Amino acid sequence: MTKFDEATQAIRIDESTYDVCLDPGYSIGGPLNGGYLMAVILRAVVDASPHEHPVSTTTQFLRSPRPGPAKVVVEQVKAGGTAAFTRARLVQDDVAQLEALVTTATLTAVEPLYAEEPGVAMPAVDECVRLPDPRPESGMTLNAQMEMRFDPPTIGWLNGAPTGRPEARAYFRMAEPQDPDPYVLALAVDALPPVVFSAGLRGWAPTVDLTWHLRALPAPGWLTLLGGGRLIADGWFDEEVEVWDSAGRLVAQSRQLARVGRG
Repeated sequence: MTKFDEATQAIRIDESTYDVCLDPGYSIGGPLNGGYLMAVILRAVVDASPHEHPVSTTTQFLRSPRPGPAKVVVEQVKAGGTAAFTRARLVQDDVAQLEALVTTATLTAVEPLYAEEPGVAMPAVDECVRLPDPRPESGMTLNAQMEMRFDPPTIGWLNGAPTGRPEARAYFRMAEPQDPDPYVLALAVDALPPVVFSAGLRGWAPTVDLTWHLRALPAPGWLTLLGGGRLIADGWFDEEVEVWDSAGRLVAQSRQLARVGRG
């Protein structure tokens, strides 16, 4: 079991309740990363489901839970031979922090009938760059859990030269050797810096709603994250992320609605 597996572990208490312990190692400067929190919920949902894989997850981020004990409460809405539908809540101190609706199914390694190529060509991994390590006092512990190599133009905001477009692109893998799986993908779809950084807007950009789809089980190796946005207006922005595996297959897609950065 890897550190990430331990950090997302869900222990069954009864048919609808799981104990979890939210790990402080996935903080983004105070709040815990949303992808990490989704992975915690999905551990419980999949354990309670007759199917193996979370193919569609929609999550509302009601509050920001703190590290420490919490519970995942699951409710089976419908279960069939092809798919099962589950409502899940992440609860801390008897208050719902996140609400999710998850569809589970069992994916197989079949060849796609149709598949597009990535819309953006990434440089080689060794031509991409790391972000500087965050200052210890920043509380940004998430960076230590993963390795990311960024397409240089998309982090021009770091030196005061944003591209002016909402975009982010990077290679991703866990810091501890681990083949990517659906739970790693849940983290990956929310691992990029907010795409509004590249549009010149900085600060904590809290996610309000995030939907992601698992399209295929990923091959071992680096994942490629391609992020972009379509509209920034009235204090809100959208962010879409595609995740491609080392075999060049689209393995996950996400879209989130978030608030423009504050503070």
